[in-house]
Amino acid sequence: MQHARVILGRIAGVYGVRGWVRVVSETKPKDNIFDYNPWLINLDGSWQSIEVIEGKPHGKGLVAHLAGYEDRDLARKLVGAEIAIERERLPAAAEGEYYWADLVGLKVITLDGTELGVVDHLLETGANDVLVVQGERERLIPFVQGQYVREVDLGAGLIRVDWDPEF
Repeated sequence: MQHARVILGRIAGVYGVRGWVRVVSETKPKDNIFDYNPWLINLDGSWQSIEVIEGKPHGKGLVAHLAGYEDRDLARKLVGAEIAIERERLPAAAEGEYYWADLVGLKVITLDGTELGVVDHLLETGANDVLVVQGERERLIPFVQGQYVREVDLGAGLIRVDWDPEF
């Protein structure tokens, strides 16, 4: 199940008076967001391709200057907008590794075939990532391959887990 777009971050605020914006990145490391140009910016429900003129770390965050946004008032219109790219622009994941965007929406079943729901999103806990599975109730399942996650079949849209349905 391929997604047309992958969210890389969002525009969190304006920076300075020359149209720069503060950027919150979901990439690892966070400045990898600048490896992708142009960005797709979601403005009022429609995606627009906008060139990144310059992007750089600033303090603990990131700032960027986008083409067509030369002053603070114009840049303010971008605040809150999501930043994305087309899914096919991401490099192939290494064997046994997955992009979070590819896991969202997959059906989760136990080894004996009990359906638990679908992956709604993932959480980063530090120790390991956690699948947030929405079914008849919400379940948090550690994304630990070999222990809890036994199989990820992107083609079939399925994750098979060793998990007690009572948990």
